[in-house]
Amino acid sequence: MNNILIIGGTSAIATACARLWAEQHSRFMLVGRNAEKLQQTAADLQARGATEVQTHILDLDDLDGHAAMLERTQQLLQRIDIALVAHGSLPDQPMCERDPDYAVRAFTSNGLNVIALLTRLGNLMEVQGGGSIAVISSVAGERGRPSNYLYGSAKAAVSVFCSGLRARLFKSNVHLLTIKPGFVDTPMTQGLALPGLLLAQPDRVARDILSALQKRRLTLYTPWFWAPIMAVIKSIPEFAFKRLSL
Repeated sequence: MNNILIIGGTSAIATACARLWAEQHSRFMLVGRNAEKLQQTAADLQARGATEVQTHILDLDDLDGHAAMLERTQQLLQRIDIALVAHGSLPDQPMCERDPDYAVRAFTSNGLNVIALLTRLGNLMEVQGGGSIAVISSVAGERGRPSNYLYGSAKAAVSVFCSGLRARLFKSNVHLLTIKPGFVDTPMTQGLALPGLLLAQPDRVARDILSALQKRRLTLYTPWFWAPIMAVIKSIPEFAFKRLSL
């Protein structure tokens, strides 16, 4: 049985992970913005075998609320064995190009606010002397593409931050997994023209995440084929890449 904190507890990937953990009779703190959805998810997890499910309402953009949420989690769970950070939203790239204020808000929400949370969470786990942190980034952070470079740059910042935090926390026996999904069939991607062969289901991604945590992997591309895809994309020279419509 694990004590699990999930930030973004109603997202499709997080819910799929939580259902697998519920079958192992885990205890949960689910954090999200929508109280009704949190309660629905909590009831679903309890029906699937979760020993205990607590909820906490928090918008991660509220930096002042991070500390109180973590303090309450510690009080209720005593120890955090696994923390899954599944926060993010896909901004409107054309709007980012037109409106600098919107672009900064989108970058802050997807990048800086995640980094702020990870700073507090990392300190907590360091004092605790163990545990695992799993952070959902994205393959979009591997290279700037015209179609989503604001979102990609925020995720790139998260990935680089995780690399440094991982090295720091290693000495405290804290494991940090950076998760880089490709296209996943979630509400965030609905309405986008995505290639069906590359579109993964949340259940598939969740199984990959749990396996990677168990094996204490450092970085996870999910599904697996995104690793060679992104290796090819990163190898394209800039003079040629800028001419591609990606």
